[in-house]
Amino acid sequence: MTNTLDTTGTAELDLVRDADARARTYLTTLGARPAFPAKAARDALAAFAEPLSERGHDGADTLRLLDLYGSPATTASNGPRYFGFVIGAALPAAAAAERLMLAWDQCASSYDNSPVAATVERIAGEWLLDVLDLPRESGVGFGTSATACTLTCLSAARRTLLARHGWDFDRDGLHGAPEIRVVVSDTVHITVKKALRLLGFGTGRLVVAPTDAQGRIDPARLPALDERTILCLQAGEVNTGEFDPFEPLIAAAGRAGAWVHVDGAFGLWARASSQRALTRGVDRADSWTTDGHKWLNTPYDGAVAICRDAEALAGAMNADAAYSTASRDAQKNLTLEFSRRARGIPIWAALRTLGRRGVAELVDRHCEEAAWLAERLRASGFDVLNRVVLNQVLVRYEDDEGTARVRQGVLDGDAGWFGTTIWRGRPAFRISISSWRTRHEDVARLAEALARAATG
Repeated sequence: MTNTLDTTGTAELDLVRDADARARTYLTTLGARPAFPAKAARDALAAFAEPLSERGHDGADTLRLLDLYGSPATTASNGPRYFGFVIGAALPAAAAAERLMLAWDQCASSYDNSPVAATVERIAGEWLLDVLDLPRESGVGFGTSATACTLTCLSAARRTLLARHGWDFDRDGLHGAPEIRVVVSDTVHITVKKALRLLGFGTGRLVVAPTDAQGRIDPARLPALDERTILCLQAGEVNTGEFDPFEPLIAAAGRAGAWVHVDGAFGLWARASSQRALTRGVDRADSWTTDGHKWLNTPYDGAVAICRDAEALAGAMNADAAYSTASRDAQKNLTLEFSRRARGIPIWAALRTLGRRGVAELVDRHCEEAAWLAERLRASGFDVLNRVVLNQVLVRYEDDEGTARVRQGVLDGDAGWFGTTIWRGRPAFRISISSWRTRHEDVARLAEALARAATG
């Protein structure tokens, strides 16, 4: 049998050099790539539909195939003209740190497994609490996504509330336990609903709080809260970019003894910018989630669970075993994963490279571009549906048919890619500005293309 693995190290280094060269070529041509791949490139993906080989293939040939047919079929989501969802491009320092981290190939579960991962992730957590100005005693876990991190925070919330009522969740589970209620807004993000569903909170039993025209919970219509309630709030509603009024809502929760969780996947970063006022009072919540791979522009698979009561998070997520014990703040004891990559290292690299001022400038620039774009679109006859307080521009043009026609016209011309949504029961499209590569000329090009599509 042919051995496809070379243990001498020579082939490994050649393969890494080849991958680096192909990556450099990809990045060099990024500005010329369409925001969404052409049909011919997507059709060519059929080349991957080959039977599994008995003897295997040479590693260089495998990489060649991946680059030849894979690179043309990528969305240029890390390019300057991708406005779909809140997807930032990986900062060079964060991407380079990830490359080095992959070469280290560490299992970043604890200090014993990787002293460097444990040390750098601890510092990254401290820096995050600093730049976001959240309680410094909080526990910080680096997970895969906002979904996974929301799952960990809500698990800690339920376990804590039950313990306050004398229920040992770890020993007795949920059978016969006091019921924990969950209050969400009528614009709650799907990842929060998914996490709640996975935790056994039936979607039909969620208590829904009404919102105003911009998607913010109305404090005057907040459902009743008590000491067995989890209240889920939003920092950055996914369509409008708006923030729930944290001060009155969290004050009400505090009086009732409820737990407050804040979904801040991208909006929480406003706290590190001149838009900080939008987040007033958010630091009084009990837990928060945010992503590095959105507005901080780190590589994907990097999100954060933050819990004011570090012991509550560590107790809910503990994964110690007889053969593998670690401190309570070891990442395996703060996240869902036991065997994990050091997701906090690219976040550390981004924060160290940008600094406090760089983070603020990144967020502020995107907010300014969104406001500029909204004004241009209003002048061109578009209906901008949100106040544009952040980086989201929610748009319709005339009727539903006109909205779809204009969007398709822009996509056909490759001035950028952005997606559709449903807002208050009707179609709209949503433009998100969050890539460090996006400059004013890219936004202006998009504005001109939208105006042409509307009149054409």
